[in-house]
Amino acid sequence: PPNGQGIAALQMLNILEGFDLAALDPLGAERFHLQIEAKRLAYHDRDSYLGDPLQTRIPTAQMLSRAHADKLRSLIKSDQALREFPASNFPDHADTVYLCVVDREGNAVSFINSLFHSFGSAQMAPLSGVCLHSRGSSFVIDPGHPNCIAPNKRPLHTIIPGMLAKEGRAVMPFGVMGGHYQANGHTHLLTNLIDFEMDLQQAIDCPRLFAEQQGPIEVETGIPAGTRAALTQRGHTLTPAARPLGGGQAIWIDWQQGVLRGGSDPRKDGCALGY
Repeated sequence: PPNGQGIAALQMLNILEGFDLAALDPLGAERFHLQIEAKRLAYHDRDSYLGDPLQTRIPTAQMLSRAHADKLRSLIKSDQALREFPASNFPDHADTVYLCVVDREGNAVSFINSLFHSFGSAQMAPLSGVCLHSRGSSFVIDPGHPNCIAPNKRPLHTIIPGMLAKEGRAVMPFGVMGGHYQANGHTHLLTNLIDFEMDLQQAIDCPRLFAEQQGPIEVETGIPAGTRAALTQRGHTLTPAARPLGGGQAIWIDWQQGVLRGGSDPRKDGCALGY
């Protein structure tokens, strides 16, 4: 919930639910075009409305409503990119670590932590030696914005520890690191699993792209040339990603067979481990 950007992932999924993704090529231009447009619409809401819900009213129910998803979905054109949105006024977020654990009883933990930048605020708790983060840098100074800096207020942040549930119990703790990419990464992973029926490792490995609100779209090398050409024809400006986009970890809980399946992203230095 706010003050995190997890709501943007839920909005993207609500928007994309109205399209028959399973009928599309998972590496095709139409799939990525829809994901780009859903991302820009959801992140525009994120940048406009999110802040500390203890100090400002956040229209969470409206943002997650089917009616709002329908409204945003209606703005998407299948053959043409939407206009560029205002650039995000939040700094890049980095230095995040994520892990997930499931025990023999099926209890699941999804844990994410970030200093925001190297050594965070450069302040260290004297007894524990823990460095304190610097996410206060994410505040804005516009007095009319819900994320405006104020005493005892929490800033908007990007980190999302994910937990997928089905029929009232957890089936997958997961997370995708990568600063602003995270909500987009959660959506990409879940649609790979659910709509395209990839196995867990395939869903994590699947090539990615990421659209900023303004400027070119970062594209990993695994995106086919034909897909890149078709996206360009729709009006998207592409550029090769300077670094791998995000990094995911997940554990699928197969309750029926009593099996755990772990997946770890080769883009990062993690691993899947059972003991």
